[in-house]
Amino acid sequence: MTTQPLPLSRAAFLTLLFTACLFGANHVAARMAFNHGLDVATAVLVRSFVTASVVAALVWQQGVSLAVTSRQRGFLLLIGGLVAIQSLCLYAAVARLPVALALLTFNTYPLWTALFARLLYNHRPERAVLLTMPVLLIGLALALDVFGAASGLGAAGQWSRIGAGVGFALLAAAVFGAALVYTQHEVARVDGRLRTVITMGLVGLLALLVVALQGGLHLPQAAAGWWGLAGLTLCYGTAFTLMFTLLPRLGVVGSSPILNVEPVAALVLAWAVLGQSIAPVQVGGALIVVAAVMTLGLRKK
Repeated sequence: MTTQPLPLSRAAFLTLLFTACLFGANHVAARMAFNHGLDVATAVLVRSFVTASVVAALVWQQGVSLAVTSRQRGFLLLIGGLVAIQSLCLYAAVARLPVALALLTFNTYPLWTALFARLLYNHRPERAVLLTMPVLLIGLALALDVFGAASGLGAAGQWSRIGAGVGFALLAAAVFGAALVYTQHEVARVDGRLRTVITMGLVGLLALLVVALQGGLHLPQAAAGWWGLAGLTLCYGTAFTLMFTLLPRLGVVGSSPILNVEPVAALVLAWAVLGQSIAPVQVGGALIVVAAVMTLGLRKK
């Protein structure tokens, strides 16, 4: 039996749009903090533990059931590990690329989701995914300026500048795609708030291990960096809290394609706050990527 997505109310639409902007602002704030001495593992550690603590308070206050099966427990641990890798890699990409380009590259995760669904559960990708795939990749190629035409550096020069960041963003997209597939097939019946607490707690613990291995916390060295750390924590935590408290009451079931305007929000905020800008052809590519991902999200299932 298939269900059609419910039409969004104005309040739900505006809340989703605000949530997408918060997610984008989180990455802009992170880049500001990275520019002033914060490292990736410390950022993930602080962000994850604060978010887990806030959502855990909601779980306790709302009396959410804590019951999970042994199978679900194992997959929650696996998903937590995957999200930890995704978090570290995405922030590593943000530290090396213009924020919007890092997020656009990460937005290839629907393609990775289709791939892992095929490999892990033998689900054939939908025709819409296959048709959208080349469009998304063309848009990404334009946004990243893969041939170095807009930058004037040529392909080799451009890839020497963006290669590491693109690699981290693609790895983040891949492991996030796998995490989504496991979430859908193995732990979908676990309450989303409880999943968030467990996942963010595990991410924080793994980030703590990385921090210990690298010799301790690397905190900001200037006031702007501390503002960035506070901003990324506040924006990320608020966005997640909205997703699991207010949005379900507004009739929004699951994630919405509106959230995929995050790279556009990040593009505007990074220009205003960090002075980052990209060429017009790259902006066009960015809009193609966002449109392709939203088209996939809006398709009837």
